[in-house]
Amino acid sequence: MKKIMLIGLALLFMLITACGYGAGRDNINRRTISSLDLKSIMGTWYEIARFDHRFERGMDQVTATYTLLSDGGVEVKNRGMRNGEEHISIGHAKTTDNPGQLRVSFFWKFYSDYNILAMASDGSWLIVGSRSPKYLWILSRTPSLPEKTLEYVVALAAQRGYNTKKLIYVKQP
Repeated sequence: MKKIMLIGLALLFMLITACGYGAGRDNINRRTISSLDLKSIMGTWYEIARFDHRFERGMDQVTATYTLLSDGGVEVKNRGMRNGEEHISIGHAKTTDNPGQLRVSFFWKFYSDYNILAMASDGSWLIVGSRSPKYLWILSRTPSLPEKTLEYVVALAAQRGYNTKKLIYVKQP
């Protein structure tokens, strides 16, 4: 009986690992940019594309505005339109020991990773991910990106392992 249970557990472990659950691997490269001047990301960013998730579902004209606070933290103000109604969410971000990673909270003291995966050399766009492969954003300083630039940025996200076919392209004014 003991031998059958061990074989059953071994088979279950192999099945879970083969499905990708046990190892926790999703083949996403979450390496952040190697250096970040926090002031360089302050101001307003337009959401060009994102993965679908409940807190932005159905939203267009989405922006994120980052403001540096006197304590070194960052106020994060997200705005978007859903069914003609403006929605605003205000959160806070703090830096980490990893230069391209912030921790962001929109609810009490519950923080999530905010990983800056890539940034244009001129600071005109960002690719942002998190610990979860379910979150990906492409942000721009302008309401749209030139087609070639957008293709390049989407290709960078795909090279990191993201399924870019799942991107939702956000309508901007």
